[in-house]
Amino acid sequence: MYEFAVAPAITNLRRRGAEITEVAPESLGAELELEPGDRITRVNGRPVRDYLDFRFQTAGETELVVEVRKGSGEDWELQIERGEDEDFGFSFEQIVPRQCANECIFCFCKGNPTDARPSLFVRDEDIRLSFLYGNYTTLTSITEDEIARIVEQGLSPQYVSIHATDLDVRARLLGIEKRRADISSQMARLLDAGIEIHAQVVLCPNINDGDILRRTIDDLAADYPRITSVAIVPLGLTRYNTDPRLTPVTPEFCRGIIEEVTDIQKQLRQRLGTTFAFLADEIYLRAGRAVPGGAHYGNYPQIEDGIGMVRSFENDFNSLLHRLERRPPNEPGKIFGTVLTGTLFAPELRKMVAKLNTRFGTRIYVEAVENNYFGGDVSVAGLLAGGDFRSARGQVRGDFVVIPKHTLKSDEDIMLDGMTLGALRAEFGLPIYPADLDSFAGLLYRHSQ
Repeated sequence: MYEFAVAPAITNLRRRGAEITEVAPESLGAELELEPGDRITRVNGRPVRDYLDFRFQTAGETELVVEVRKGSGEDWELQIERGEDEDFGFSFEQIVPRQCANECIFCFCKGNPTDARPSLFVRDEDIRLSFLYGNYTTLTSITEDEIARIVEQGLSPQYVSIHATDLDVRARLLGIEKRRADISSQMARLLDAGIEIHAQVVLCPNINDGDILRRTIDDLAADYPRITSVAIVPLGLTRYNTDPRLTPVTPEFCRGIIEEVTDIQKQLRQRLGTTFAFLADEIYLRAGRAVPGGAHYGNYPQIEDGIGMVRSFENDFNSLLHRLERRPPNEPGKIFGTVLTGTLFAPELRKMVAKLNTRFGTRIYVEAVENNYFGGDVSVAGLLAGGDFRSARGQVRGDFVVIPKHTLKSDEDIMLDGMTLGALRAEFGLPIYPADLDSFAGLLYRHSQ
């Protein structure tokens, strides 16, 4: 079995409490005269660090003492009685990520252009973001307070980057000493407390593949179902990665990994009843192999890490075709446009869109866009920048352009290189729609009028 040791505590300095950013009219928060800029500092005498604390400490409570630091600097103490399911009606500031203390040799932040958005250089190592969004942590700098918080508040599941259960290899990959690479005590406490863990391996050729990978899978599978799944994702290198310790992932390497891990998956399904160790879609696509069927992924436990995303997208696309058959566009022959996507996914999307064109007479073209912003072997759609799309203007046909919605910030129409959607539209002189499948269906109807 693998062994892992507790790392030194790392502290972050920040303002006390959780700041309110919005208060709904006629809500309990508005009745209490709370306003954006106010900070809730304590609930029933217990300190509030962020909105997760507030949610945990108020859950099921009908009588509360809430301490507030007003935006003016005045301190309030509110005696509150509320209905059992009554919502407070306010929103909180986003969690400020706790910073990573590792020096992972494969860290994508090291492959950013110097002019990339500042947020791309943030290396988070935050148990809260792991619980909320599936962000991976290494647990190497987790504190006793954080372990206790996960257990007390039931912040499950947690997503943990293991990379290798061989401690020498793990320490090498994380760029830390072997003692810090050992997280066996943290893992044991979380698992014993019933915290579900999903693991990750960033696969680096000639470092943690081969026997190291097989041992990692075996060690983690020994704790199934408490460790629920393992995502095996390939190293990604941009043209800015110059670390000589890293070897690029090739199609040949991917084919070899598929053959090796497919045998392991068969054994795991026989023994555990689940695939357990999942290869990233990117590995199949780079190898020129079809992604597995839906049954392979079960309930898609690692879809946010690119595991089963292609299969899920194809299933949803087929559902879209069925919806269009039940309610066809008025004049589908008028639908004439271009979808721009990454070079990795373009061949798969092209096959799906061909079904749409054949069935309805639409004229939608799928064009692959080279990633010149990051370069290297970066080929996924989500990392395309505004300049990449601009370089693809000559590939566009039709009356409109569709780009992947996730190439924009979630809260702002801006791309990785700082180009705005408005500026890109001005360069193309055509409508440009950032779309997912649901919004894609809507624009098909719009352009068939």
